[in-house]
Amino acid sequence: MRRVFDWAGQALLYGCFAVAIGVFSRWPVYHPLPPGMAQIKVSFMHNGARLADCRPYTAEELAKLAPNMRKATKCERERSPVSIEVDLDGQPVLSHVSVPSGLSRDGASTLYRRLDVPAGEHRIAVRFKDSQSVQGYTHQREDTITLAPAQVMVIDFNADKGGIVLQ
Repeated sequence: MRRVFDWAGQALLYGCFAVAIGVFSRWPVYHPLPPGMAQIKVSFMHNGARLADCRPYTAEELAKLAPNMRKATKCERERSPVSIEVDLDGQPVLSHVSVPSGLSRDGASTLYRRLDVPAGEHRIAVRFKDSQSVQGYTHQREDTITLAPAQVMVIDFNADKGGIVLQ
């Protein structure tokens, strides 16, 4: 008789868990964006330019190196921080400087930001700088975009595709 109660209790507990999972999978209703809004995601991972140009080793420097470590040029590791500015309809919505990762500041600079904006037509301007030795921005793009409600547009940087990418 005790075994029957054990099985019934176990079935009751499993049933309660199933009901709880069913209820919380449908309630409360989740809305990622408010009605009439769209989202712009700014996401990139990019290596800035090196802060110092590569230079040839002198004869003394080469003599100090082990034979297997000798190469023609010496390149400093540190890279420039990457700056980005985004304007929407003439108003600045994002201005950020991403420092290079790594102990020697020689890794990629990264950024991920989400911007909720009203759906509709907008004029967007993106300015990108990845070299401290250059005055002004190294890449710029201005465009008119139309965002539908709940649409997500991504701003990325891809040198192979010409620089700033809106997708």
